[in-house]
Amino acid sequence: MTVSVLVPSSLTREAEDKREATRKLGYVARAATIFRADRLIVFPDPDGETGRFDGGFVHTVLRYAATPPYLRNEVWGMRDELEYAGVLPPLRAVSQTGSESNGSGSSRQGIVTEVGPEGRVRVNCGLQHPISLNTPPDMEVEAGERVTVRISSRRPVRAKLVDEPLPGLSIERTDLSAALGREDAGVCIASSRYGEELTVGRLETLAGRVDDGMTVAFGAPERGLPDILGIEASAVAAQYGDDADDGVEPTTDADPGFDLWLNTVPNQGSEVVRTEEALFATLAPLSLRE
Repeated sequence: MTVSVLVPSSLTREAEDKREATRKLGYVARAATIFRADRLIVFPDPDGETGRFDGGFVHTVLRYAATPPYLRNEVWGMRDELEYAGVLPPLRAVSQTGSESNGSGSSRQGIVTEVGPEGRVRVNCGLQHPISLNTPPDMEVEAGERVTVRISSRRPVRAKLVDEPLPGLSIERTDLSAALGREDAGVCIASSRYGEELTVGRLETLAGRVDDGMTVAFGAPERGLPDILGIEASAVAAQYGDDADDGVEPTTDADPGFDLWLNTVPNQGSEVVRTEEALFATLAPLSLRE
């Protein structure tokens, strides 16, 4: 099961300064991590960007937030976008924590600090010192490359380099339609106040479908998905009412391919639900299983 979370490049458009924008992105990354999203994708919304904090800023801060703390200095160094990186809340992703047991252990991200002879490399993976590991057959690595390390014991250190995708949250940039068109996209959900209200009964019908994966897209402050896509909010509300079913067709030609539009905060008590708040409100019920 693959879970993808999609947010627009205009995500921080209402932020008054870089510190506030950075903090907001930190909670977006934290929500994605808490609910075990595999990918956090930034899709372009150039019309909604204010110019100060564009898609490049959003992507960089999110990538930094998703980088294990023990690798951040080595990977990122000093960058203007990361001036207020200190306000980011820690993700503490379980896939990035080492194992104290002698069992199969856990996977951690590492960075190759030195390539030696006979296929041996030195890797910084957050232990007390960089460790020397053998490179698996048919796997080539270079200094500065991020790799996956499987640790079975920390005392004494037992670890191996594995040819697997990096563990933890992946941060990407791609078009909305391309993200929805992936083979592993699963059920594609647009989170919107104009969508079908999520009820206990509706959640029950969705639970079996999201077991095969899901992709959930969110809008930006004062600029929801209908505005971003150029779709009339009234058209969304008319097509995705209480009688909508799972096999609905796109609302208009501008719909990039959502299976349904969903309102996960029905009868909201605030005029505005912030994007980071919508992530928690949406991913929490959708992560429930039968």
